[in-house]
Amino acid sequence: MAAPNIVVVGGSSGMGKAAACSAVKRGGTALLVSRSEDKLERAAEEIRSQTGGFGTVRTAVLDASDEEAVREFAEKLGSDWDGLVVSAAGRAPHGPVTTLDTSATRALFETKFWSAYHCAKWISPKLREGGAVTFVAGVLNRRPGLNCSPLAATNGALEGLTKALALELGPRLRVNCLSPGFCDTERFDHMDPDSKVAMLANTAESLPLKRVGEPADMGEAIYYLLTAKFCTGVILDVDGGHGIRQYANSSSDPMRQSQAKTST
Repeated sequence: MAAPNIVVVGGSSGMGKAAACSAVKRGGTALLVSRSEDKLERAAEEIRSQTGGFGTVRTAVLDASDEEAVREFAEKLGSDWDGLVVSAAGRAPHGPVTTLDTSATRALFETKFWSAYHCAKWISPKLREGGAVTFVAGVLNRRPGLNCSPLAATNGALEGLTKALALELGPRLRVNCLSPGFCDTERFDHMDPDSKVAMLANTAESLPLKRVGEPADMGEAIYYLLTAKFCTGVILDVDGGHGIRQYANSSSDPMRQSQAKTST
């Protein structure tokens, strides 16, 4: 099967860039879309260097939270596209709902949910029959964490949109959603380096696989959703076991201590 030609909104970094790389290394074309021309050009060059120029990488500047801009973009897009990936998200606000500035949560919805909605509305009709739409949500919807209500709500909205659109757009198109766990992407680059290392190590220790995700893990999972012909309406967890991980510290967990005494 030929590699798909895909439009990747949020393709200049992280999981979107990794998804584009997965398609290009198989000979497909990826159109990277984001708000920053500089980031797009750097991402395109990185993908070309990693894939040896096997496929094709193109770029386009677009603010997908602006519906009119998305409509105009779609009008000029052409009809030789098989897939749409939306992996757009700004920095997520963290903190108690009672003290968080509501505007920060609204901004997250604008970038992560409404961008996906706009793209589904205007770009999906441009995809060829048999194509696919893949959104990127996150594990914090069904396995929430303290002070993460904005992400839980936004991810939940994306998952609901996925299932509704799978019915609405089928059988012409398939619609699925990647639900990634903790992944080491550029979104953490603003952190103090030592704090980042400690955070990644602490999270990895809590997971069954004892490591956090890498963008390439998510890129391959997105590629699967784009090309799996009998897969639609699916929320695919790629989380290293986050959904079953144990939060308790084993050294201070009385249940584990009692089990240890019993076993001896």
